[in-house]
Amino acid sequence: MDISYNSLQRVLTTLSHKEPDKVPLFLLFSHYGAKELGICIQDYFSNSDNVVEAQLRLAEKFQNDCFYTFSYTAAELEAFGGSTFFPKEGSPNSGLPTIHKANDILNLKAPNIYETKSLTTILETIKKLKKQVGDTKPIIAVAVSPFSLPVMQMGFDKYIDLIYTEPSLFEKLMAVNQEFCINWANAQVEAGATAICYFDPVSSSSVLPRNLYLEKGFPVAIQTIPKINAPVATHFASGKINGIIADLHQTSTILIGISSFEDIGDMKEKVKGKLSLIGNLNGIEMIRWTDQDAENAVKEIIQKAAKGGGLIISDNHGEIPYQVPERVLYKISEAVQKYGKYPLDWF
Repeated sequence: MDISYNSLQRVLTTLSHKEPDKVPLFLLFSHYGAKELGICIQDYFSNSDNVVEAQLRLAEKFQNDCFYTFSYTAAELEAFGGSTFFPKEGSPNSGLPTIHKANDILNLKAPNIYETKSLTTILETIKKLKKQVGDTKPIIAVAVSPFSLPVMQMGFDKYIDLIYTEPSLFEKLMAVNQEFCINWANAQVEAGATAICYFDPVSSSSVLPRNLYLEKGFPVAIQTIPKINAPVATHFASGKINGIIADLHQTSTILIGISSFEDIGDMKEKVKGKLSLIGNLNGIEMIRWTDQDAENAVKEIIQKAAKGGGLIISDNHGEIPYQVPERVLYKISEAVQKYGKYPLDWF
């Protein structure tokens, strides 16, 4: 007898390393919602009603298994007094760093999230979506890791210098950022988020060697993630993790993002039964995919990593680019329905 799952049940089953009715699909729409509503990106994110309407529309249109309340990473920098640049058709970017010299860290304090409009708008969005859908579809919220946030706070070059040359200031910065990250993540959970995506691109093997990650980013994750009052997925924003994947289960994360530059089948074997995977469609390449490209990409991921559960199909970076045609998204969704139904007896 076929069992009917709603999206939340489907996701929870696969995260338990069991097979639901089909492989879950997470199309992670952030600024793409502005395209759906036909308004500019800055106006879109300024009003929670816009985001709620777009999330509901897009979930129905593409049979999406989650709502995604992430707006843009610089929203967190705004809490520290920073600014955001809004392009016409793309992901918003952070403005100038807020920490101008290393000694500024000595006076840094974790900001009150309820005094930052961009963050309270996200909380409103979560509350409204939760009221609409209850526990039928997971609401995925985002918090930038304390270890990765300084790239916006300081600039990449100054932050790397700090890591190597100023250990006491580094620890002070991590303490402030951990307090902020935990407060921000838990505020979103309290508003109704089902899970938190812990964005940590600086920890990826594409950015840091493993020994430096284990010395710096790994302890921060171990200290931070258990204090978040919901399940946590760790995402590396398309960065490679082959060098650290065996260590990640120790951070208490339950799900990890896989880069399109890594073999998701190999990754599945390395963490089988310990961690679930989300990925790894190439969001940049899908801008120019044919229908057949989209179908083949989904089919390959399912064939390599879907057996036994533990897989969510998604892009590899954590948001669908504005330029991806709807035709491609429809084809991705259709391919998941076609090839992702359990039992996987087509190969």
